[in-house]
Amino acid sequence: MVVPIILCTFANDKNNNRFTSSVMDIKEFAIKCFKDEAQAILNLIPLLDDNFQKAVEMIYNCKGKLIVTGVGKSGHVGEKIASTLASLGTPSFFLNPLDAYHGDLGMIDGNDVVMAISYSGLTDELLRFIPLLIERKVPIIGVTGNPDSLLAQYSICHLNIAVDHEADPLNLAPTSSTTTTMVMGDALACALVHMRNFKPNDFALFHPGGSLGKRLLTTAEDVMFKENLPVIPADMRLGEAIIEVSRGKLGMGVSLDEEGRIIGLITDGDLRRATERWQEQFFNHKVSDIMTTTPKIVLPTTKITAIQAVMQKYKVHSVLVADKQKHLLGIVDHYGCML
Repeated sequence: MVVPIILCTFANDKNNNRFTSSVMDIKEFAIKCFKDEAQAILNLIPLLDDNFQKAVEMIYNCKGKLIVTGVGKSGHVGEKIASTLASLGTPSFFLNPLDAYHGDLGMIDGNDVVMAISYSGLTDELLRFIPLLIERKVPIIGVTGNPDSLLAQYSICHLNIAVDHEADPLNLAPTSSTTTTMVMGDALACALVHMRNFKPNDFALFHPGGSLGKRLLTTAEDVMFKENLPVIPADMRLGEAIIEVSRGKLGMGVSLDEEGRIIGLITDGDLRRATERWQEQFFNHKVSDIMTTTPKIVLPTTKITAIQAVMQKYKVHSVLVADKQKHLLGIVDHYGCML
């Protein structure tokens, strides 16, 4: 038995609120959301006042920790803000106000600073938490969209994240307001990076497991080739040198003096160009006739990021690793830097 299938589309119908939408119609919702939230961020600029600088100074001068707190969506954004600040050198963590009522308040003391987030500034669970902080003389940074709210009044400084409207079509779900909250947290983080003179290497110390951390912390000694290095005498004939360079599988040959110090380098490119230049006379020449006497050399403690910068600047695919007396220790090629 074949069951017929009837495909229906609904025209605009005010009674049942069903309608058809093209792909372009759906994209318009995304575009409007992007524009609304972008505008909400720009609208924060005239709301910035001396409270922002005061908040930065409070966090910078804090002898303890920054505790970020909030409920619901504000709490989720607060977790992200605390995580960002911690990764950029500010000791911070997130604390749910509900957990504070059940023992976690012991994590906070007078050396700490609390950043309390509530768009309305009237969140009951958060306001019941505030007197406990005041009793302990813990300074509070309030982040709300209502400068006249109780939270704003209880705070030493207030950061205004007000929005004209939410991005969702119903103007109900926290969308633009959570975006402005997150951006305000990012602004604090950026200002504190400047205040602390925080550097990429400092960032790597907090992210040792990430690819950035690996590149910033890994040194030449960690990735260099150090066994069966392609060492060739400077007086070796080029015909023999081709064999040795090929055998080394690094596309190069290094010449050393009697004490093991680097005196020159040839690459497979050098050999190819010498073949084109001298043709049948090629085999009569020596390594010393074409070797580079100023190869790029780094110390074993040189970071991978610095080696990558050298390779990019001089358009080379490998660098030699040596001690301060230029004794060859190893070779780092382009692939060794790809962590």
